[in-house]
Amino acid sequence: MEAFLRAALPLVQREAGTTAWFAVRFGRGEYGIFDVFQDDAARDAHLAGPVAQALEQRGGELLANAPRIRKLVVLANKLPTAGTREPDTKGLLLTFRAKSGHEPEVEQFLRDAQPVVMDEPRTTAWFAIHTDEGEYGIFDVFPDNGGRFAHLAGGVPRELAKHALTLLGSMPDLEMLNVEAEKLVA
Repeated sequence: MEAFLRAALPLVQREAGTTAWFAVRFGRGEYGIFDVFQDDAARDAHLAGPVAQALEQRGGELLANAPRIRKLVVLANKLPTAGTREPDTKGLLLTFRAKSGHEPEVEQFLRDAQPVVMDEPRTTAWFAIHTDEGEYGIFDVFPDNGGRFAHLAGGVPRELAKHALTLLGSMPDLEMLNVEAEKLVA
């Protein structure tokens, strides 16, 4: 599966509408793709493109279950500036539900977190998201464990913990990821 995901990178790099694409490993035998697009047309093109076709052809041999596709809205983001940078090897995915009636406050909290993350030099890319299944979350990547742990000890997790009882309707689910391949448009 890792070889398949790495081989998909050149195909994704040809997609002008794909702003960010990450092939990740959650743990033993669990993989995923997190991708962001300029617009719905770019997302639709990607979902009908060569990576999706290759996965459909080889899915039976590579996957234990059919892939689950979740569409999301990016509420705020940090993308790297142009220039040379280290490749990312580590990532985080945090997902949670808003407390009933507090969805606007959760969305504002996530938008307000953007300037804090912009000042984190070892956080390469960061996305505050709202999924089509009603969950909220954060996906971010780092060049190494040091960057990941600096982020976990930073302002956004501290503020989220401070407001958790008021804003969150579920315990956050935190996944530590390994980044297998990535495309980032600066």
